[in-house]
Amino acid sequence: MPRKARIDAPGALYHVIVRGIERGKIFQSDYDRKNFLNRLGKLIPETQTDCFAWALIPNHVHLLLKTGLVPVFVLMSRLLTGFAG
Repeated sequence: MPRKARIDAPGALYHVIVRGIERGKIFQSDYDRKNFLNRLGKLIPETQTDCFAWALIPNHVHLLLKTGLVPVFVLMSRLLTGFAG
């Protein structure tokens, strides 16, 4: 069952969790982790989002984000689509 749509407003604070399929690993190596952080680091200023905290665990990620003018789903879509590819 899909989750309900997120209320997205400029300046809102979000705890975002990204999990691997069937809780499988999403980071296989340090290269994967560095790639993810590099992508996040480039997208944060582009989307005017503040990132207060992050944690990379082998099978999931936690992000604490405060949105700017760009909705959080745009940041996450760009981050995860590029990372998956």
